[in-house]
Amino acid sequence: MELRPYVDALRHELAVAAAAGGEDARELAERLTAPLESAVRLALLDALSAAAAEITRDLAPGSVDLRLRDREPSFVVTLPPADPWLDQPPAPPVAAPAPAAAPGEDEATVRISLRLPEHLKGRVEQAAAQAGVSINTWLIRAAAAAADGTTPQPATGSATTGGQRFSGWVR
Repeated sequence: MELRPYVDALRHELAVAAAAGGEDARELAERLTAPLESAVRLALLDALSAAAAEITRDLAPGSVDLRLRDREPSFVVTLPPADPWLDQPPAPPVAAPAPAAAPGEDEATVRISLRLPEHLKGRVEQAAAQAGVSINTWLIRAAAAAADGTTPQPATGSATTGGQRFSGWVR
C-alpha cells in the first residue's frame, strides 16, 4: 500500500486552506509541509496498525499483520485453518499415494510441530482416549486416512491401559 497519495492529498488540502489566509499563510504552509510529512506517515501507520489489530480480533484464529518495507506498509493476511472434522467432501487426491511400508519394515520418523486451537486439541484428546491410543498414534492414523482420502477407522478390540505400554530400544 502506497502512502504517497494520502500524504500528497493532505499537502494539497493544507495549501488550499492556507491560500485563503493570504501570501504569508501560504508560505508558512509550504514551510510546514516537509517536516509534517513524517508525522503524517506515522499517524497513517498507527491508524492502519489499529485497523489490522481490530480485524485480527474479529478474524481469530486468523490474523492480519501490518508490515513495513521500504517505508511502505503492506498487509499480510493469515486465514484461520479449515476444520477438517466438519462434514466436507474430501479433496480429490493430487498424486497417487506412496506405497505403504511392509509390516516390520524400519521406517524413519520425522518430528513436526503442530499447533491446534485449544477446542480442537480437547476433541483430539477425547478421540484418542476413546480409541485407546496415544494422541500421536491417533494423529498419525487421522493424517494417513486423510492422505488416502478415507475416513479414520476406530480401533478394534479393547483399549490398552496401564502396564500394557512399552517404550525404549530393543537389540
